[in-house]
Amino acid sequence: MTTYSQDAAKGQPNYRFALTALTSLFFMWGFITSLNDILIPHLKGVFDLSYTQAMLIQFCFFGAYFIISIPAGNLVKKVGFQRGIGIGLMIAAAGCLLFVAAAKAQLYIVFLGALFVLAAGITILQVAANPLVTVMGPSETASSRLTLSQAFNSLGTTVAPLVGGALLFTVVGQYASKAQEAESVIVPYIGLAVILLALAFIFTRIHLPKPEEEQADDTAAPTISILKHRHLVLGAVGIFMYVGAEVSIGSLLVNFFGLKNIANLPEATAAHYVAYYWGGAMVGRFIGAVLMQRMSAGKLLAINASVAILLLISTIMNDGHVAMWSVLVIGLFNSIMFPTIFSLALKDLGPQTSQGSGLLCLAIVGGAILPVIQGSLADHIGLQASFIMPVVCYLYIAYYGLIGSKPAKS
Repeated sequence: MTTYSQDAAKGQPNYRFALTALTSLFFMWGFITSLNDILIPHLKGVFDLSYTQAMLIQFCFFGAYFIISIPAGNLVKKVGFQRGIGIGLMIAAAGCLLFVAAAKAQLYIVFLGALFVLAAGITILQVAANPLVTVMGPSETASSRLTLSQAFNSLGTTVAPLVGGALLFTVVGQYASKAQEAESVIVPYIGLAVILLALAFIFTRIHLPKPEEEQADDTAAPTISILKHRHLVLGAVGIFMYVGAEVSIGSLLVNFFGLKNIANLPEATAAHYVAYYWGGAMVGRFIGAVLMQRMSAGKLLAINASVAILLLISTIMNDGHVAMWSVLVIGLFNSIMFPTIFSLALKDLGPQTSQGSGLLCLAIVGGAILPVIQGSLADHIGLQASFIMPVVCYLYIAYYGLIGSKPAKS
């Protein structure tokens, strides 16, 4: 079975179908990650959870990134990128199927275990897929291919709240029992498992290039010597803060829109508006790419963080649609933060760039820890007031853009 052709003019393989399949992975892990924003309010209602307990969903999901990233890098280095993708897809599918057991058992802890397994598979996918995209064609167009793939990741995060809201909040009906509500996750997650297994089969049949060995070293564990780069260490804190803030806000939107003094929206309707938050981030990436040609990345980062702070203050201080749209528009200003912090933190690292990248990837654990902190604040001072937590995160990001991102050895 031939799944790639030779470019007649250049004598190079044409990986068009393979690249399309690989891009679908970016869509899938974006979709699954954003689906947690709908799963949190759904399971909160099913199990009568506090906000802190509900945020354990993100703790288990993003905690897997921190625990699995380095082992995933070692696995991919041992079995190869193509087999690594297959293994990641099968592990992710197994995590989806564990949702069936969790729904039947009606145990929250089993749901958390399923999420960890699912996220472990996605972590392996990310470790293997990103380097592959860069070598599936001419080196001079590698950045555009990766940007296109990341755009499909953003599309996945935008679509997921719409699909998840329809499947989890409306399928079982208004008068469903707790058991029926718990079992409403079965159909969508079995569907995801089938898609992931189909992709695993496809990736056993297609031809993929083999990245050079040095490209596989981006997952290497950071050493102590890397910590001498002050702007890198501060950048890792910035990634921690950014991911934590973005995930915390997205996780609480459905419940926030359901407050009587905000919009009093039913969960199914509120879930549709979550798509605006993630869709804003997708649109903002294109706007940011243009703006960064006219101003420094650090200044743009600080401006975006400052606007996010003002929007959060509006979210906390106002009621009704003013508060609702204030928090939704933050997605637009989140858009350029992750890639900008990442690139500023890796500046002038030279041969230590791959280790620096590994440290920054570990900092994604902010998505596990900070949502639990905001959940605890919501339980103690109220959901609306709890948005003071991401204000602190964006204050730090603004500082990093203006001052902390300047390379200097400590």
